[in-house]
Amino acid sequence: MSAVEKRSVTIRGHRTSYSLEKPFYDDLVAMAALRKLTLAALVAEIDETRPRDTNLSSALRLYVLEWAKRGAGNT
Repeated sequence: MSAVEKRSVTIRGHRTSYSLEKPFYDDLVAMAALRKLTLAALVAEIDETRPRDTNLSSALRLYVLEWAKRGAGNT
């Protein structure tokens, strides 16, 4: 099982952090590359659309899960 790693990002001028296992992080990096976005831009986009009662780490994991369910962006 992959250990959880804490990472930092600046979103709209505000420094924040999230914790993800490496497979989730790797998928986020791949998703950003496919969309020709920086990782920070993708994280900011996910942050903007997440329910306020969901923490950022959970929102990122759920976003990756939904992407995987759709066939890793192939649909």
